[in-house]
Amino acid sequence: MPNIGTTELLILLLVVVLIFGSAKLPQLARSLGKSARILKAETKGLREDDDTEDTGTKPAAKPADSAGS
Repeated sequence: MPNIGTTELLILLLVVVLIFGSAKLPQLARSLGKSARILKAETKGLREDDDTEDTGTKPAAKPADSAGS
């Protein structure tokens, strides 16, 4: 696996700035962060689904509100 040094990172950053422009970098970073959060939430949900299937139990249901009866 190749080692990426400081020089390579600076060159990569320069290429990204040249391609996208400095004005769009915050928007690009924001959308990348949002995508990462969505991916994390989805994988967590899939893991929880797998855990409930492995144990054969259902997730705990919320108790019904009997105040109106």
